[in-house]
Amino acid sequence: MVRAEQFREFAAGRAGQLFRSACLLTSGDIHLAEDLVQETLGRMYALWGRVARIDNPAAYAQTVLVRTFLTHRRRRSSTERPLGELPDRPAVPGGDPDLRIALLDALGELAPKDRAVIVLRYWEDRSIEETADAMNVSSAAVRTRSVRALAKLRERLGGSLAEYAGR
Repeated sequence: MVRAEQFREFAAGRAGQLFRSACLLTSGDIHLAEDLVQETLGRMYALWGRVARIDNPAAYAQTVLVRTFLTHRRRRSSTERPLGELPDRPAVPGGDPDLRIALLDALGELAPKDRAVIVLRYWEDRSIEETADAMNVSSAAVRTRSVRALAKLRERLGGSLAEYAGR
């Protein structure tokens, strides 16, 4: 029973951060983000008895989330998109919805691995080595993807970013 309680406490404390990261990875697809977080927490629970051997369970959960996202992107069904009207979403207090939409759209145009690099390096503020470890690639691959992905984002947001900054 102690194991379950410890995990509930961990999951309650990390679910919000995992969800925010998942939303960025999925370019704002909150339903897929919820699924990724659920799968991540399920995988974490399965190995929770061995968590004492993990130095930083929170960072490990982020790694599991990124790998789950990348695995999902490889599935054939990941390209399916439902059609129809989107429900109204509540406004985010204190945020600029136009900028948020522009950034999510720009992130959505990046390849999944490029998006993962951007989220881990600049949203999660991880080092190159931590990002490489989470994605199971070399540090050089992270640096290369980071430079290319940032160039694509600048190209996509270049003119419109100045427009949003002036507000």
